Amino acid sequence: QVQLVASGGGLVQPGGSLQLSCTGPGFTFSYYAIGWFRQAPGKERERVLCSSSDDEPYWDDSKKGRFTISRDNAENTVFLQMTDLKPDDTAIYYCARRYFCSSPTSLDWGQGTQVTVPS
Repeated sequence: QVQLVASGGGLVQPGGSLQLSCTGPGFTFSYYAIGWFRQAPGKERERVLCSSSDDEPYWDDSKKGRFTISRDNAENTVFLQMTDLKPDDTAIYYCARRYFCSSPTSLDWGQGTQVTVPS
C-alpha cells in the first residue's frame, strides 16, 4: 500500500504564510497527480489544489490565488504554498494520490497535517 506523508502544518498568524509538503516514497511519483484537500472542524472535506503528472495546477475553488502548488519529482514531493492565511483556512490538510486531477476518487491518502490560523 502506498503511504503518503503530509507535513509542514502549524500555527500561523492571519496574513502569514506556510508551506506544506507531501512525500510519497515507494511509487513513481511523476506518473500520478497529487491533490491537496482540507477538512475544517464540522465541515466536509474540500479540495484545494492538485498537481497533475505533467506539473499543471488544477482546482482553486475560491482560494483566490493565495495558494500555489508545485512538485519535485526527483524528491517525490509536492508542495502547497499558502499565503495571506485567514482563520477560515484552519483545517487538517491532506494530500492524496490520483490518476488525474479530474479523477472522481483518490487512490491513497496521507495522514493529514493541522494548520491553525487564529482569529
